[in-house]
Amino acid sequence: MNRRLSFQKDGTFKMVQFTDLHWMDGRAEDQRTRELMERILDAEQPDLVVFTGDIIYTGPVSPGDVECENPQQAFLDAVATVEERGFPWAFVFGNHDTESRITREELMQVALRHQHTVVESGPLNLSGSGNYTVELVDSEGKSAANLYFLDSGSYSPIEHVSGYHWIQRDQINWLVDESSRINLQGTENKLPALAFFHIPIPEYQEVWDTQVCHGHKFEQVCCPPVNSGLFTALLEMGDVIGTFCGHDHINDYYGTLHGIQLCYGRASGYNTYGKDGFMRGARVIRLTQGRNEFDTWLRLEDGSVVHKQPIHDPNNAKEC
Repeated sequence: MNRRLSFQKDGTFKMVQFTDLHWMDGRAEDQRTRELMERILDAEQPDLVVFTGDIIYTGPVSPGDVECENPQQAFLDAVATVEERGFPWAFVFGNHDTESRITREELMQVALRHQHTVVESGPLNLSGSGNYTVELVDSEGKSAANLYFLDSGSYSPIEHVSGYHWIQRDQINWLVDESSRINLQGTENKLPALAFFHIPIPEYQEVWDTQVCHGHKFEQVCCPPVNSGLFTALLEMGDVIGTFCGHDHINDYYGTLHGIQLCYGRASGYNTYGKDGFMRGARVIRLTQGRNEFDTWLRLEDGSVVHKQPIHDPNNAKEC
């Protein structure tokens, strides 16, 4: 664990989730992303900022466009708005962060040079990079909640299985062990926890299909083609009350499946696809000490706050 973060005196802990910035080289779209982050951070004053992947974009570009030629500098520039304001920040890798010119290990070293990051590279024997836990404590320094961060990978490593990668078995085993260690195995009243990763798990489609959800689904759930069992592990752990991902830029819904609230962020970057009328923004998450639930809302690019998102009822044929 890198370091502890504390609940405020009023018993709250607020996070801003930025996702899919797709920063490249400081071009005009990147500057719009920076301005959006500045407005949201100044308005919300969070206790922690979480980037849920694709902070930078190192993948292929359209003919005539310019690729990200310096991923290290792109990352430094992308997080500068948060770092310069002194907010603690964490991140998980997305599928585009290390697509070319840089490895996860190299980019992690860039992140670790920052003063205000709480990220850890995580156990070296685990799949991926950046599997770690951040502990939240109360005003007396006692453990009060936990945040889990997982590397959801990039693309399937199996030749005959196309699509995105999945959180792997050794990562899930590590997570279960972390939960047991933190909660002293057998403890009934477990500390509430949240989990963050980039690529949605298959249950994001299930919750949309079977439960009342709040928000929009304008594209398919681009989850892995196989189910590695993360959600089952979360259920059995019994401490995770919510998960947060990005990846699908024009989905921003949340819904509760078997007691766990599955949430999309709101895409924050302009250097990538979107939808007309669907403003960029961020998801805000607020934990309250002693409560086994959280509040969440959206802060959009124009400064507006969305507390009530459209309701999607799977019993109705028409989608939101």
